[in-house]
Amino acid sequence: MKSVFLRAEWRKLAMFNYVVDPEILKPHLPAGTELDFFEGKCFVSLVGFMFLRTRLKGIPVPFHQNFEEFNLRFYVRHFDNGTWKRGAVFIKEIVPKPMITLVARTVYKEPYETRKMAHLWEEHPDHLSISYSWKTRQWNSSSVKTGKILTEIETGSEAEFITEHYWGYTRISDKITSEYGVEHPRWKMYETLQYDVQVRFLENYGADFAELQNEKPSSVFVLEGSDILVRDGRMLRF
Repeated sequence: MKSVFLRAEWRKLAMFNYVVDPEILKPHLPAGTELDFFEGKCFVSLVGFMFLRTRLKGIPVPFHQNFEEFNLRFYVRHFDNGTWKRGAVFIKEIVPKPMITLVARTVYKEPYETRKMAHLWEEHPDHLSISYSWKTRQWNSSSVKTGKILTEIETGSEAEFITEHYWGYTRISDKITSEYGVEHPRWKMYETLQYDVQVRFLENYGADFAELQNEKPSSVFVLEGSDILVRDGRMLRF
């Protein structure tokens, strides 16, 4: 088993899920992986959340323990020793700390980018308000209003499909893929009451994803999150 590279908490994960044409994702597929479908549908997700109490190799890094992340990801699977591993591939991961971007790009070759970011968590008598934002030329944002009661994720549901991917895959070249494992308990979710997405898809993610600008999410989930760990990766050659 690989040693632990990173430990942290991932909290208040807001996930905005879109059904897309699989053809737009095929150029982004890492070698050795194939698209993972749910009920015949192919998804990408916008995901905003907080990193809290972050430690690299067990060491808290000053001024880099608590920060936002917002990413666009899609879902794949990789067949390894008779078993399908279900994972995520990231189109872009946005964080506010240049050092986080440097480490992620260097160690995992992940497509991180540094931007000015902000978040807001508010607790009201009958609901929670959660938002994440970042600045390109203008501010982009996503916000969700939820209930306050946590519930189990239903087995066989779209929410289970979206959240139960425990591997990360990154395209290094046409024949090399980086693989790393992510571990956390099964998460619980809040009821989504209302949401708003103000994201400039063309500016942030390129022409392949520009059409999402005028689409509504297929679903919106908010997960409480938990402690997580990320294990050291390996290179897969095909």
